Amino acid sequence: MKIGIIREGKVPPDSRVPLTPVQCVNLKAVFKHELVIQPSPGRCFSNEEYEKAGISIQEDLSDCDILLGVKEVPKPMLIAGKVYFFFSHTIKLQPYNRDLLKKIIADRIQLIDYEVLTNERGGRVIAFGVFAGMVGAHNAMWTYAQRTKAFEFPRMKDLFDYNAAKEVYAKTVFPNVKIVLTGSGRVGSGAAQVLTDMGIKKVSPKEFIQNTYEHPVFTQLNCVDYAAFKDGSTFNKEQFYKHPEKFKSIFSPYTAVADIMINGIYWDNKAPAFFTIDEMKKNDFKIKVISDVTCDIAPVSSIPSTLFASTIAEPIFGFDPDKNEAVEPHGAGIIDMMTIDNLPNEMPRDASESFGNQFLKHVAPELSTMETSGLIERGSVTKDGKLGPHFGYLEEYAYDD
Repeated sequence: MKIGIIREGKVPPDSRVPLTPVQCVNLKAVFKHELVIQPSPGRCFSNEEYEKAGISIQEDLSDCDILLGVKEVPKPMLIAGKVYFFFSHTIKLQPYNRDLLKKIIADRIQLIDYEVLTNERGGRVIAFGVFAGMVGAHNAMWTYAQRTKAFEFPRMKDLFDYNAAKEVYAKTVFPNVKIVLTGSGRVGSGAAQVLTDMGIKKVSPKEFIQNTYEHPVFTQLNCVDYAAFKDGSTFNKEQFYKHPEKFKSIFSPYTAVADIMINGIYWDNKAPAFFTIDEMKKNDFKIKVISDVTCDIAPVSSIPSTLFASTIAEPIFGFDPDKNEAVEPHGAGIIDMMTIDNLPNEMPRDASESFGNQFLKHVAPELSTMETSGLIERGSVTKDGKLGPHFGYLEEYAYDD
C-alpha cells in the first residue's frame, strides 16, 4: 500500500500535518507501507525535514492508494477514485461544503473523515480538540487585552511553543475578569488547562453566578448547567444527546455576570442556542468577548453572533446586536468575536505531533484491513459513489439541488 501526504490547499492556509517526519518513519517501519509527501512551502515541518528523515518528496500522487490531509481538499485538487482522510466539515450539513461532498461522490472517492473515526463505544479516536481549546482560551485573553488595553499579551502563533506561552503567563498580571467556559470534552479540557496555567482560579457554576471576586476566575459548564427540559422534567444527559430539540437554554444567569465566554461544546443542530440576538441587546448581557472554538456558523449555531469564521491573520470582528451585523471590534455596545476555525494551526508543531501519535495508535493498524475494519466503516462518509452506511441522513444534502 502506498500512502501520500497531500499539500494543504484550503485558503486561508493551514500549516499542520497529519504525520511528522519521525512519525512517517515509524509508520513505514512498523506497518511496511510505502509513504511519500507532496512538496509544500507552508508546512510547519519543512520539505527538508522530511527528506532528512528519508521520506521521498513526490509532486504527482496519482499512484498512491491513500491520501492524508488535514483540512478540506479544494475540488480541483481531488484525485478521482482515491481514498482520502481529512476533516471534510460536511457531516453537519454545512452549506459551504455541500458542493465538495457532491464532487467527492461523483468522483467515487472514499472519504474517511477524522471527525467520525470512533471506537465501538462511539468515542472519537483522533482529534485536534485539545489544542483548539488551548489556543481558544489564549486568544480569548488576547482579545480582551486588545479590547481593554489593560495588559500586554502576545498571540499564541508568535510564541515558539506552549512552554514559551507558560513563561508569558507566569509574568502576566491578569485583570479581574469572570470567564465562562462551556464543554468538558477535549476542547473544554484544553481551554481549562490554559486558564489554570494562567493562574486563574476555577470556581463552581453556582459560586460563579452568586459571588464577586477580587481576582480572575473561571467556571466550566457541563450540559446540565446550560440546558433543561422544556417541560420542566429532571435533566437527563442521555436524553439531551438523543433528543436535544426537547431542551431549552438556561444560560442567561452567566451572561449577566461573565466578561468572557469560551465556547467549547460539540453542538447538535437541533439543540438550543445559548442565547438569542434579542437577549444580546439587553442591558444585562455583560459578555464583551466570545471565543467560539465550536465555530458553527449562524443561523444554525450555538452562538448567534458567529456570522463567519475569522482567520489567524484577522482573528477578531465586532458584532453589533442592534444591527445584527459584523462591525469593527472594541466599540461601546459591541461584542468582540474570535471565531478562528483552525485554531490548532497557531500551535502547529505541537498539535501535529499529538495528532500523528493518535493516528499511529488507532488508525494506522486498520489500514491493511480496511474492507473489514469497523473503525474505517464508521468513518467512511462516502464510498463507491454513494454515501457510507452511517450517513444516509445526508442524502438530501448530498444529492438534491
